[in-house]
Amino acid sequence: MDALDGNAIAGQLVVAFGHEMTTASGVCGRCGGQALLAETNVYLRAPGSVARCRACDNVLVVMVEVRGYTVVDLTGFSALEPA
Repeated sequence: MDALDGNAIAGQLVVAFGHEMTTASGVCGRCGGQALLAETNVYLRAPGSVARCRACDNVLVVMVEVRGYTVVDLTGFSALEPA
């Protein structure tokens, strides 16, 4: 499966957070690498959308639609700061 960049989930992020989040800066909880959400590797064919760290492949974000709600798991980040 080919990875896309974080811009592939830009619309889902706006729905979940109410504003643009691809320019948010995050720190990977595993390797400590810092990058914008737009720079993550995104996979859309999983059960939901998965964003992974480009440096260590750690799962940073999982977004799943459940009964009409977008559920977001950000536990892969040690820090996330919106732009």
